[in-house]
Amino acid sequence: MGNREDLLAGAKTCLYEKGYGRTTARDIATAAKVSLAAIGYHFGSKEALLNAAMLEAVGEWGEAVQAALSAAATETLTPEERFAVTWERVGGTFVEYRGLWAAQFEAIAQIDRTPELKDAFGGVQRVARLALTAMFQGQEDVPGSEDDYLLGTFYQALLAGYAIQWLVDVDQAPTGADFLAGLRLAAQRVLGA
Repeated sequence: MGNREDLLAGAKTCLYEKGYGRTTARDIATAAKVSLAAIGYHFGSKEALLNAAMLEAVGEWGEAVQAALSAAATETLTPEERFAVTWERVGGTFVEYRGLWAAQFEAIAQIDRTPELKDAFGGVQRVARLALTAMFQGQEDVPGSEDDYLLGTFYQALLAGYAIQWLVDVDQAPTGADFLAGLRLAAQRVLGA
């Protein structure tokens, strides 16, 4: 690996261990075993590096979720069972990626004071929502319709809420069966279905 890759790896380590706000440039340089000047040379600022590391780590989490969901796609399940199993498997990824989720929420809390972070997160919203639709629907290709985007928006809201509940108290976090029961209740009460 070169300095750029080492810096990204070091920044991801720091995000997981120290969080977004408590990570210093020196922490990253030490973790990456490079000079402080390398951060400026390759990324311009510590914040730009942390943002790049965050987005890369989210991509890695997405790959882990995709792998977990791909296994469910080969099982013979009803759509309802697949929905519940999907959420169980997503929750399983929170164990390994707990530090990432904590760092993301910490970063989001600072988003109004960090325009480059807002741009970085905002710039990937549409793609992220469409990718969530593909993952949760078991599609190999990322869709692009407005309905797919709206479905991804729904999944993103569920995912963020799930992550928060899991971080606060894993024992009270919803199960896949809880998600399914809640979806049924919402459909009954909102749509009369």
